[in-house]
Amino acid sequence: MALSLKGLQAFESAARTGSFAAAAVELSVTPAAVSQLIRGLEESLGRELFYRVNRGIFPTEAALEVMPQLRASFEQLNAVSTQLSGHGRRSRLTISMPPSLITGWLCSEIGTFVKNEEPFSLSIRGEEDTVDFERDNIDFRLSFGRFHYRSFDTVPLLTDALYPVCSPQLFTQYKDAAKALNLLKMPLIQTDWGPSAATFPSWTSWFEATGTSPPADDYNNTLIANSSKAALDLAVSGLGVSLCQGLLAAGQIERGTLVLASRSHMPLSQPYCVTIPEHSSKRLLVSRFNEWFSKNCSLAANYTKDASLLA
Repeated sequence: MALSLKGLQAFESAARTGSFAAAAVELSVTPAAVSQLIRGLEESLGRELFYRVNRGIFPTEAALEVMPQLRASFEQLNAVSTQLSGHGRRSRLTISMPPSLITGWLCSEIGTFVKNEEPFSLSIRGEEDTVDFERDNIDFRLSFGRFHYRSFDTVPLLTDALYPVCSPQLFTQYKDAAKALNLLKMPLIQTDWGPSAATFPSWTSWFEATGTSPPADDYNNTLIANSSKAALDLAVSGLGVSLCQGLLAAGQIERGTLVLASRSHMPLSQPYCVTIPEHSSKRLLVSRFNEWFSKNCSLAANYTKDASLLA
């Protein structure tokens, strides 16, 4: 059965934007034309694609089922059209991950990926779980733990660890004063992960895991930061020792702005995981970014791990 391409375009646009009026603007036609095209498509298929309630439209179950495949098909058609014409809209890549990982690692590293690709539109979203892949057109999501997106294909990437890090100046100060470095005497920086991230270790759990009783004096007048990136910046400033993910610490250790205050480290309880929706997984740009990201994340985490063996 041959279906109208214009009808399919009208259906995909209306389902994605949520209204015939918005689809009409996108397709440069009238809302009545969009409605007529979709009616014709529904008659050809013998089934409804939208519920029409109080001037609003809501995709039916049948419509929702085919939307990812239809969207991917139109993206492929647009790519072919661009290639044949030699110009047109750039490919788009939307990346979503926790804010600390964006500011603490991704933004300083992604330039190597961008420079090696054909020009494309890049959107980077720093946000906590859970995210809406369809509404925000997200192609790639990095999250902590396997449990956020059970209805998607979520793949474990790596299990990082927490390392005690501080500035070289603070390390030298306490090493010289004590002749043998002792974290119990150093100012400690706490990270308040928030109620949604209770599985991240604290200084208490770190000391217990290393066989040491935690300090009793309120963690040596502890500073508290509400993100791992903020805690890392406080450590770079020389204000104390922070427990930091290896992924975030690697660049600072390599540049010499941080050192490991101890060779002991604590593996995180959950892996970092990558979620790519089905329609995005078929796009070459997304696949290439996933390959680049996975390789470079592993290199950074392993760099810190290897450095800890020499601490």
